[in-house]
Amino acid sequence: MTKTHCPYCALQCGMEIGPELAISPRSDVPANALPPAGGALCQKGWTAGELLTNGERLTAPLLHGEPVTWEVALDYVAYRLSAIRAEHGPDAVAVFGGGGLTNEKAYQLGKFARVALGTSQIDYNGRFCMSSAAAASIRAFGMDRGMPFPITDLDDADVVLLAGANVAETMPPFVRHLTGPRMIVIDPRRTQTARLAWLHLQPTPGTDLALALGLLHLAIAEELVDESYVAARTTGFDDVRTSLASWWPERVERITGVPVYRMRQAVRALAAAGNAYILTGRGAEQHAKGTDTVTAFINLALALGLPGRHGSGYGCVTGQGNGQGGREHGQKADQLPGYRKIDDPAAREHMAGVWGIQAADIPGPGRSAYELLDALGTPDGPRALLLFGSNPVVSAPASEHVADRIGALDLLVTCDFVMSETAALADVVFPVTQWAEESGTMTNLEGRVLLRRQAVAPPEGVRSDLDVIAGLAERLGHRFPTEPAEVFDELRRASAGGLADYSGITYERIVAETGVFWPCPAPGHPGTPRPFLDSFATPDGRARFVPVQHRPPAEEPDADYPVYLSTGRVLAHYQSGAQTRRIAPLVQAAPEPFVELHPDLAEQLDIAAGDMVRVSSRRGESKAVARISDAIRRDTVFMPFHWEGANRLTNPALDPLSRMPEFKVCAVRVERDS
Repeated sequence: MTKTHCPYCALQCGMEIGPELAISPRSDVPANALPPAGGALCQKGWTAGELLTNGERLTAPLLHGEPVTWEVALDYVAYRLSAIRAEHGPDAVAVFGGGGLTNEKAYQLGKFARVALGTSQIDYNGRFCMSSAAAASIRAFGMDRGMPFPITDLDDADVVLLAGANVAETMPPFVRHLTGPRMIVIDPRRTQTARLAWLHLQPTPGTDLALALGLLHLAIAEELVDESYVAARTTGFDDVRTSLASWWPERVERITGVPVYRMRQAVRALAAAGNAYILTGRGAEQHAKGTDTVTAFINLALALGLPGRHGSGYGCVTGQGNGQGGREHGQKADQLPGYRKIDDPAAREHMAGVWGIQAADIPGPGRSAYELLDALGTPDGPRALLLFGSNPVVSAPASEHVADRIGALDLLVTCDFVMSETAALADVVFPVTQWAEESGTMTNLEGRVLLRRQAVAPPEGVRSDLDVIAGLAERLGHRFPTEPAEVFDELRRASAGGLADYSGITYERIVAETGVFWPCPAPGHPGTPRPFLDSFATPDGRARFVPVQHRPPAEEPDADYPVYLSTGRVLAHYQSGAQTRRIAPLVQAAPEPFVELHPDLAEQLDIAAGDMVRVSSRRGESKAVARISDAIRRDTVFMPFHWEGANRLTNPALDPLSRMPEFKVCAVRVERDS
C-alpha cells in the first residue's frame, strides 16, 4: 500500500493505493478523516485509479500529430524556441502553467521561464480561480493563505457562512466538517450545499458585493460590531463605516432580491455565535469586481471580530489541487518564489543569488492569464506558447476567441497525458506522468504542505514535466534537476524569508507529521496552522478595513440577451473534464452538459425537459439539453463548464486588481433549438 493524496481538488484527501490500483481513503489526513468515522472520498477520488490505466493515455511525443522519439521532439522545440527568440525577442515565448502542478513543477516552470527563456510572459490557470481572494487577503491581512486555520477548526464552529461555495458537489468530504455548525449559504442556485443550509440567501447574479455591504450596514446599525477587537487589531474602520451609509437594507433588497429579514437573520446569527467563520468560493470571486466582493466579506468578518481568533475567521475555499502552492512559487506573472513580488528589489536579489544570475537579468512582471492568451499571435504578443497542466480551449473565458489566438501561434507545445482539446491543436505534445506515477508536494486549501508519493511506474515512453523542462533547458544551455526532492530543496532555499517560507519543511517531516503548515522558516519550527493569532502580516500587525462600493456586472441583461448565465461544477467532473470525462463511472453519472432553467422561464420560452437548447451571448453560442428545476432563479440559467461550450459564452471582463475574468455572470439569450 502506498500512502498518497487524491489527484483532484484542493482538499487533497488522503488515500492509499493498493494492489491492482485499488483506492481506499486514509484515516490520518484531517481534510477527509473525521474520527471516529474514519476516512472518506468522493466519487472522483474512488475512481482515480482508472486515470492510470485509461486507454487514451499518450505514450510517445507527437510532432505535428505523428509519433517521434523524445530526442527529436525536444530538439525540434528547442530549435524553434531559439529561432523565435532570436527573431522576436525573449517575450515572444510564453509559458502557461496550472494550479494542479506540484510545487516542484510550479517552481521549476517559473525558473525555466525567467532563467532559461528570459521571458516575462508566464502565468497560470489559477488566475481564473483564487486570484480575487488572494488579492483581497493580501490587501486586508498582508498575506494570502486560503484558509489560515486547519479545516478541523470548522468542526467546532457555531455558524459558517459560505458565499459562492458549493462544497457538497465540488469537494464532498469537506461537508463532514460542516455537520455541526448552522450553515448560511449565499448562492443564486439552491445547490446541494444550499439544501443542507440553515439559511439560504439567493441573490441576483453579480450582486454578492451589494449583499455583503448590506450585511455590514445591518451589523453596524444593530450595534453588533466587536468594537474592542476593531480598536485593538484593525485600522480603517471609520472610513468603511462612512462608506456604508447609503447601503440601507431595503436598497440592498431591491438590488439583490434577498429579503431584509433574511439578511437580519444572517447577521444576527454570525454576531451571536461563539465561533463563526465566513468562507468565500468562486461564486463570489469570479467577477470583474471579485476582489472588492471578497474585501466586503472580509470587512464583515473583521467588524464581527472573527479573523485571527482561535475558533473563528475568514477563509477562501481554494479549488484546484495545488491552487495554493501553485501561486506561491513563481508561475504567476507578478511573483517570485516564496510569494515574493517580482518588482521588489530585495526579492530579485534573493532569487538572483539562488539562481546564480544577476538580479537585472530577471524579467519584470508579465501579462495576466487572460491577457496573455488574448495576446497570442498578435504583432506585440508571444509567437510561441509552452502549456503545462491546462486546457484553455475549454476553461478560458470567451474560449472560441482564445482558440483563435492559439491558432495564430507559430509554435504550440503542450505537456499532457491525454489528448485534451488544447493538446489537439499543438505542434508538439509531450506525454507526461500523472499523480501516482511521480512524487512531489502539494499545498492544500489549509496551507498544509503534503507529499504525493509515487505508487506505480509510468507507461513506457512517458516522462515527467520536470524531465521536459530539464531537457529543454539543457538544449538552451542550462542545467535543471529532474528529481523532485532535489527541486524541493532548491525551492526551500528560494522561499526562505518570504511570506510563504518552506525552508523548514522536508519530505521526511511531511511524512512524519502528515503535512506541515507554512510558514515554516526553520527545521525546528513547528509550522504555522493559524498565522494571524498574534498579529497580521501587515507592517503594523493590524488587519486593514478597505472601503469598497458595489457596481453592476460588466454585462447586464437587455432586450437581445435577457437572461443571466452562471456557470459552475457538478459532482462527477473536475475542471475542464479532460480527466474525468474519460472515466466510465463518472461519465455514466454525468454524461453530458445541460442548461438548468426555472419552470417559469422554461414555460415562457416553450422549452420542455430534455429539449435541446441553444444559449447565445455576445461571444458565441452553445447547445445543451434542458433541465427544468425550481432550484434556479427565474432570471438565470446555469451551465456546467466541464465540457467545451459554456466558456464560449462567458465574459472576459477583468477585475482591475486580480485580473480575474467575470466567469460567473453574463447576459445570454436562450432558445429551443429547432
